[in-house]
Amino acid sequence: MSVEAQIEKASLTKQDFAWALWRRQIATIVRLEIKKNFLGKRAWLIYLFALIPPAMLGLVALVVTFVDVPDADSDWRNVADANRIFAYIFEILILRTIIFFGCAWIFMNSFRGEVIDRSLHYYFLAPVRREVLVVAKFIAGVAASIVFFSITTALSMFLMYVTRDGGQVADYFTRGAGVSHAATYLGIAWLACAGYGALFIVIGLVFRNPVLPALTIYGWEFINFLLPPVLKRASVIYYLQSLTPIKMSEGPFAFIAEPSPAFVAIGGLLIFVVVMLVIAAWRIRRMEISYGNE
Repeated sequence: MSVEAQIEKASLTKQDFAWALWRRQIATIVRLEIKKNFLGKRAWLIYLFALIPPAMLGLVALVVTFVDVPDADSDWRNVADANRIFAYIFEILILRTIIFFGCAWIFMNSFRGEVIDRSLHYYFLAPVRREVLVVAKFIAGVAASIVFFSITTALSMFLMYVTRDGGQVADYFTRGAGVSHAATYLGIAWLACAGYGALFIVIGLVFRNPVLPALTIYGWEFINFLLPPVLKRASVIYYLQSLTPIKMSEGPFAFIAEPSPAFVAIGGLLIFVVVMLVIAAWRIRRMEISYGNE
């Protein structure tokens, strides 16, 4: 074997070792962070957030079932009405509010919470590249948020249809678009967790007090329907809306913009996630801990 071939083989071996080491480090940090996300002292707020939509729909279902509500049989039990109502609930309550603020809490605390707890230096003193730390915390946050908000979405959908006409519901989910719609809503929730998660990791690293930036972004996302088509595209919610199976009316004051094709919406969100993680990796390499200023 020539000298050049030996050098090339040694370089490949070293690179393979580095990738294997990073994978093991990511797996270890992900396990630690997932435990924090589910059992940590800040986790209770996420459980509360995730239960708000099912609690509301469960209360409505109980009222319709056990209270004599006028026209309940003709209006509430219709599956077509349920489809439209759930589309509004999913987009306005679950997507724009519950997932948004839930991801803000999980991902901004990934680093900002460690600074407040005066524990981030333990990660920085460990022989772990800071970029690896960013990726691991992002994966852990996405995994936790997907579990939380998939349950929120699925349970809300179940409670929306449980009091409807049984025959219509069975037909909708066996021969109609029910399964496809349910899978689409879950997929949108997962993309929202990744998109908002990457954004809030950057905010948590850049801003000492991330509350005001988060509220500003929430306002921008919430008034998206009032923005011109060009500005609509400078938001996460526009691409998520493009994927919804049932389009909701945005009112008489909304600027109408054509939804992006599915491959553009999904591809755009994934590119956004990568860009945010690159920014987060760049920021954390220049980050210095000063607990006295917190």
